[in-house]
Amino acid sequence: MSIVTEDSSTPSQLDQIRAGYDFAGPALDFGAAVTDGTAHPDVSVRLPLGVMNRHGLVAGATGTGKTKTLQLMAEQLSGQGVPVFLADIKGDLSGMATAGVVSDRLNARVKDVGQEWLGAAYPTEFLSLGGLGNGIPIRATVTSFGPTLLSKVLGLNETQESSLGLVFHFADSRGLALLDIKDLRAVIAHLTSDEGKDDLKDLGGLSTATAGVILRNLIAFCDQGAEVFFGEPEFDTADLMRLAPDGKGIVSCLELIAVQDRPKLFSTFLMWMLADLFHDLPEVGDVDKPKLVFFFDEAHLLFDDASPAFLDAIEQTVRLIRSKGVGIFFVTQTPKDVPSGILAQLGNRVQHALRAFTPEDAKALKATVSTFPRSGYDLEELLTQLGTGEAVITVLSERGAPTPVAWTRMNAPQSTMAPSADSLVQQVITASSLKGKYAEMIDRESAYEKLKARILAAPAPDEAPESSPVPVPASEPAPAGRQPKTEESLLGQAVGSSAFKSMMRSAGSVLGREITRSLFGTARRGR
Repeated sequence: MSIVTEDSSTPSQLDQIRAGYDFAGPALDFGAAVTDGTAHPDVSVRLPLGVMNRHGLVAGATGTGKTKTLQLMAEQLSGQGVPVFLADIKGDLSGMATAGVVSDRLNARVKDVGQEWLGAAYPTEFLSLGGLGNGIPIRATVTSFGPTLLSKVLGLNETQESSLGLVFHFADSRGLALLDIKDLRAVIAHLTSDEGKDDLKDLGGLSTATAGVILRNLIAFCDQGAEVFFGEPEFDTADLMRLAPDGKGIVSCLELIAVQDRPKLFSTFLMWMLADLFHDLPEVGDVDKPKLVFFFDEAHLLFDDASPAFLDAIEQTVRLIRSKGVGIFFVTQTPKDVPSGILAQLGNRVQHALRAFTPEDAKALKATVSTFPRSGYDLEELLTQLGTGEAVITVLSERGAPTPVAWTRMNAPQSTMAPSADSLVQQVITASSLKGKYAEMIDRESAYEKLKARILAAPAPDEAPESSPVPVPASEPAPAGRQPKTEESLLGQAVGSSAFKSMMRSAGSVLGREITRSLFGTARRGR
């Protein structure tokens, strides 16, 4: 069966693709249009740089070339002065730091698509979650991560998530900084203890049983080694938006091999980074080129078992962050992995081959075809016959209209299509300007130390408790040297809303600066 429908001839189809992808401004070159298995180097399939903040989807079965497509896009973005963030699940993308080398197979590909190929390396920063793996360790404080994202990681239900929000509210209002997991465990343990029962009663809606469930989940979470991801120094997402001295955008490559067995953690951590960017960046509207392009690999992990409220927050973030100049590309196997409300916002589509070995696969194939504009291709057949390194593409034109669907044979990346040597990676890490900023973990005084001090400072039963401006049970003394709060938290006035602000000052406290909680309940201390 022909993969071109009968009402479309090859010449007219090529003419439509040629006209549809003839952009005046800077663009990314995907490769050459294909008809009946033949590539046409004179018909380029491209993506305008100015519409990359309209987001996109890169999909396809395992082994069809998604990773190389990410690499190809990241190289061209970097070369045009756009910083890039890559989630490197398998470790392959470290090859961006090494120039590619010529081979017979490579020569055949570049000749077929008419690519002018020259091996090149790109400025790359290697990051790792909490230092697990090769890279500068990145961390977030518990209070910055927020109750909504943490609930997703812990697998809490909606009631337990709401209760965890009250725990964060209690810590915020009492000046108990939640910097790492032991701080949060200490606060929950306090609330479920005899000394903290009055505080728990004041919260309302937080039962001892629910607090106990959260505490047990936290303990299990720590048993998996997750404590290293939370703490200080907290990663500043502004460091993702740097340029190299030669003007190229720096490619921040987050290695996730060491945390593959904790998929909810790394997918939710990436969402924290997006929420943080959304909070910090100013509105810029439509731009000539994005400020940052964020590739979210294994995107289905973010949406698995997500509550409706969590999905709504993701959808809102994706919709609004476009005006901040940030582009997001979700990378997954099929479009059905992405909720329809979010999929509708992904204007740029690169679809690699799909398999149809089972009835479920066939259903997913039909659903994928239905998401594409009408074209001269029999997409249901074509998508099962695409070779490795081929894709069906449609993007937004410079005026925001969908381009014709184009069967494309992709260009080859100019960096190496294999992991960089460990010695090179270590050299890059050692020379990084971020190493001195984030390499060593800091353990400041926070909730754990303050609550421990309150216990140690407890007077004998015949001693009168010291007065304290911080509300505590009558039987519990205030810690020595505690300074009075100058301002009550405003967070309690807006608990339960999708976006709220808590401002608090506490002399000597790590949280003695403005705290803003965003769509996900994430918080960033005022910089």
